[in-house]
Amino acid sequence: MANDEIIFGVLTASDRASEGTYEDISGPAIESFLQEAIDSVFRIERKIVKDEQSVIENSLIELCNLGCAVIITTGGTGPAPRDVTPEATEVVCQKILPGFGEKMRAISLRHVPTAILSRQTAGVRDSTLILNLPGSPRSIRETIDEIWAAVPYCVDLIGGPYIETTEGPWAAWRPPHARRTIQR
Repeated sequence: MANDEIIFGVLTASDRASEGTYEDISGPAIESFLQEAIDSVFRIERKIVKDEQSVIENSLIELCNLGCAVIITTGGTGPAPRDVTPEATEVVCQKILPGFGEKMRAISLRHVPTAILSRQTAGVRDSTLILNLPGSPRSIRETIDEIWAAVPYCVDLIGGPYIETTEGPWAAWRPPHARRTIQR
């Protein structure tokens, strides 16, 4: 099944971007990363939603139901009253993977002391991995470059598709028994 299309979801949580008063630059930053890092056949499903927990929850469920292997969110991970993306993620997931959030904060702390305010998290709903990334394109790239190496194997473990990556700091790491050769 080497030619099966993998679906990635990209969800931007932002009142202003969803209203069209602010250009979403974070979602395109994630898309740019995927274009550079993924060597499998894939497509991206995009959503821009307001910072309301029920709207984010419903959008995450819709993306899962579309068959997304990974959903990457941006926005809504801070301490402000309308920052509710982690809460929405926790509600829709059956398992939370705190190691992703811990690693993302550790990466960001090398660059800014306010990284301790971030509430990034990750979780699993059925065979979909959901990652909450920060809102700025610079922070997105700093964190995703380092955490992505663990993503393809995580997707393997939850029953998702085999994701191949290009060479770079994001290159997929799998234990030897989980590696396979894909014929194109």
